[in-house]
Amino acid sequence: MERIAVIGVPMDLGAGRRGVDMGPSALRYARLLEELEALGYEVEDLGDVPVSPAEVLRRQKGDYLEQVRQAALALKERLAALPQEVLPVVLGGDHSLAMGSVSGVARGRVGVVWVDAHGDFNTLETSPSGNIHGMPLAVLCGLGHPRLTEAFRAVEPEDVVLIGVRSLDPGEKRLLREAGVSIYTMHQVDRLGVARIAEEVLERLEGLPLHVSLDADVLDPALAPGVGTPVPGGLTYREAHLLMEILAQSGRVRSLDLVEVNPVLDERNRTAEMMVGLASSLLGKRIL
Repeated sequence: MERIAVIGVPMDLGAGRRGVDMGPSALRYARLLEELEALGYEVEDLGDVPVSPAEVLRRQKGDYLEQVRQAALALKERLAALPQEVLPVVLGGDHSLAMGSVSGVARGRVGVVWVDAHGDFNTLETSPSGNIHGMPLAVLCGLGHPRLTEAFRAVEPEDVVLIGVRSLDPGEKRLLREAGVSIYTMHQVDRLGVARIAEEVLERLEGLPLHVSLDADVLDPALAPGVGTPVPGGLTYREAHLLMEILAQSGRVRSLDLVEVNPVLDERNRTAEMMVGLASSLLGKRIL
């Protein structure tokens, strides 16, 4: 795949802290497009999906669920309209946008590699916070509010793998167990190592095109401070790059999310630059 389409979703309506709506700008400022072009891709920036700011919605007494749904639907439609040979890179924004990105690229079965400190498998009934960015993976698997599942159910739980998890809510744990989603927590990362995990993931999802949904908070906060929900003990620099490099070598990556970069909380755009580096590794950059 020689063509990449970049599209931003400047949305923080699904999150509990403001700021991730500026994530697409931070990633572009970190020279994402230039880095991908240096790898030999033809890169087109399609701009941003329109999203109403939270301040406007508060004045209008808007419903965040409906506004998140509208933004994700707009993203889904734009991705579904892309030629099949184009690889989309979606810039977030909070992780609720993945409802639109995964459903937009799913033309038949797709394997989802969800790289995140959190499970994002809550529903409105299990979520302690009620924030929708903790629910998109459940919605994609058919669990959650009917207004969301009817629009975005796109994958089967057996085609989903979580990597780097270290913070799960009690109800979320139950739902993940019942659904049968494969999960590699940081405990497994420590015991097995990233190389073995990546190989097991590729074997489990054998034959499927891969969508990688990369949340900045999977990284250790010492490396990536610009996230709204930091959890200590995340992936190291080399663990994260090795995971991306092994997935890249499979030749099966067909789409990518870069989400939850919050420049308000960052230090000199470090987190965005780290995410751009990981995207480059996933899309073919090599040491030698």
